[in-house]
Amino acid sequence: MKAVFAHTKKETEKILELRFKILREPWGQSKESSSDGHEDTSFNAFIEDEKGNVIACGRLQKNDANTGQIRYMAVANGMQGKGLGKLILKALEQKAKELELNKIELQARENALEFYKANNYTLLEKTHLLFGVVQHYLMCKNI
Repeated sequence: MKAVFAHTKKETEKILELRFKILREPWGQSKESSSDGHEDTSFNAFIEDEKGNVIACGRLQKNDANTGQIRYMAVANGMQGKGLGKLILKALEQKAKELELNKIELQARENALEFYKANNYTLLEKTHLLFGVVQHYLMCKNI
């Protein structure tokens, strides 16, 4: 399987559906909360299964001339632990290098800290509590 970047509205819609199922629905959030309106100026990487279902995704946005931010990382239920998140992460990091960024930041959920640490991200600080229950941590990596 390979991570590719979304180029069509249909691909983006399928990515938003996975984001909703994994990152929003379990906490009773709206479908609209699956996007911040910056899809057109960001880079959405995704992996599809053989049936065309998006099973992993993540997004890179450029925060300034030197810094990118990874957001909305999600892997479908039943597909975690198979290396899909790592494939998405590597595609986003490669895109950041192409954009000549030298640092990536992200807000990791507590259950994803070890994943990011294993991919050489450094934990900087405990940050916000999303939906009042999901603890996040600021992490970064120089690339």
